[in-house]
Amino acid sequence: MAINNSNCLLISLTFFLIAFGSNHANGEVLKVGFYHKTCPHVELIVKGIIDDVISRVPSLAAPLLRMHYHDCFVRGCDGSVLLDSPTKQAEKDSIPNLSLRGYQIIDKVKTALEKSCPGVVSCADIVALVARDVTVAVKGPSWEVETGRRDGSVSNITEALFNLIPPFANITSLKQGFLQRGLSVKDLVVLSGSHTIGISHCSSFNNRIYNFTGKGDTDPSLDPNYIKNLKKKCLPNDQNTLVEMDPGSVRTFDTSYYKLVAKRRGLFTSDSALLDDSETKDYLKKQGINQYGSTFFKDFGESMVKMGRVQVLTGNQGEIRKVCSRVN
Repeated sequence: MAINNSNCLLISLTFFLIAFGSNHANGEVLKVGFYHKTCPHVELIVKGIIDDVISRVPSLAAPLLRMHYHDCFVRGCDGSVLLDSPTKQAEKDSIPNLSLRGYQIIDKVKTALEKSCPGVVSCADIVALVARDVTVAVKGPSWEVETGRRDGSVSNITEALFNLIPPFANITSLKQGFLQRGLSVKDLVVLSGSHTIGISHCSSFNNRIYNFTGKGDTDPSLDPNYIKNLKKKCLPNDQNTLVEMDPGSVRTFDTSYYKLVAKRRGLFTSDSALLDDSETKDYLKKQGINQYGSTFFKDFGESMVKMGRVQVLTGNQGEIRKVCSRVN
């Protein structure tokens, strides 16, 4: 998935342009149940908090899922997206991350876990667990989350700015971004499906409906009727209005995103780009047609596990932060 460089609120898959790292760092591996002995109730604690939060504020599901993507695709899944900088030079201060929300929920989970198991559970693992639980809370799939990540100590605004793929990325850039991270073309189209609960500012796609080539034209890859509907919601140069990526289903995790893209109603260029590759096009059309025979939920869990292994710190690497927004 692409990232909105103009304060997009959608759940977007983002990518870092640094070498992919495995989950076998430092001789240690991620595994399901890593905290079985040291913090046996970790998943129950996280789920209890998230179920309560999403029942009251369902709009937080999308940004909390998106947060895991943003963490993993800059410096790997090390919790660096959570770090504060007194000079506003951290990842969270970068333009693509300015619309991230839900940091206070991560802090709430961390506080509860520190009370139950002081100094045991990493912030990086909390982000991964929360991503799974918010997905389930909006009727999406569940999967077993591997844990054992440790927290990084570096967070750089420039790395986030230049390593996140924008919403206007074409299929070549998208495939290259995934493959460089050890993620497949199938992972690309599967994880793009999380746009089913995404929303975006008009500024992220206004050029597609008003000035695609700089001549006051529209993007020919978009359905003309869809363009008309978007123009009713977004005026030229509109920076603030929000639009649902999956109208009518924005708070339910399902396969309807694929149906829309197949009908040439993908909001971003990077959504429409999935029709420009035979493998991604075939997948989205199959998922959109076969709602009850769809493999999307199963595939999504598998791809999330793969993404969660990107360049992790384990063993003696990194640290376990006491507070997620600052290093120890």
